[in-house]
Amino acid sequence: MATRRLLSLAWLLAAAAMLMPGGVFAQDAAAREAKARGYFTDSMLQAQDGRSLRFFSDVLKDRVVLVNFVFTECGDSCPLITHKLLQARQALGAQAGAVRFVSITIDPERETPQTMAAFARKHGAVDPQWLWLSGSKANIELVTKRLGAYTDTREDHFTGLIVGNLRTDRWVKIRPDAPPTVIAEQLRRVGDLESTLGAAPTRAP
Repeated sequence: MATRRLLSLAWLLAAAAMLMPGGVFAQDAAAREAKARGYFTDSMLQAQDGRSLRFFSDVLKDRVVLVNFVFTECGDSCPLITHKLLQARQALGAQAGAVRFVSITIDPERETPQTMAAFARKHGAVDPQWLWLSGSKANIELVTKRLGAYTDTREDHFTGLIVGNLRTDRWVKIRPDAPPTVIAEQLRRVGDLESTLGAAPTRAP
C-alpha cells in the first residue's frame, strides 16, 4: 500500500511538473500559471484563522512549500511529525521565512479552523508561515488527490512530506522518519534558499 502510494505520488508530481513553470508544454508565463492552477486547482480552503484561501493562487503560487497531512485526533504520527517540522524550521534559521509549511487535514468532516488552530497551539506550531488548512469534504478530497495523498481511512493517511518550489518546478518527497536536519537541507536545496538568503520573505496572503 505505502509503496503503491509513493509511486502514485511520483507520477502525479511528474504530471504536475509538465504543467508548471519550466514544463515542456508551457508557452508563456501566463499559460504556465493557468495550467498549474488547473492542475492544483483554486479549491477554497480555510486557514486556522478563518481566512478563505484559494489552494493554488493563495497557498502555493510562487512559493517554496512543505506540505504534510494531519488529523487533529491523531495521537502518534501527527504530533511526532509536527514536532520534527518545528525542529526543521529551527534548523533553517533565517531561511525559515522563505518557506511556507502547509498542513492539510485528511479528516474534513470533523475538522474546522478552530480545531486546526488548537492543534497548532498545543504543539507549539504557531508561525505566520505555517498554514493549517481545513475545508469541505469535496475540496479536501480534490486537493489531496492532486497531491497523491487521498485516503478513505484517516488512520492510513500518507505521512510523508512533499517539498516543492513553485518558481522552479522542483519537487521531492521526504520520508516521515527523516531527521529534521535532512528536511531542512532538502528545503534549502529544492528552494534554492542559499541564493535567496537576505531577500525579503514572501508575505502571507
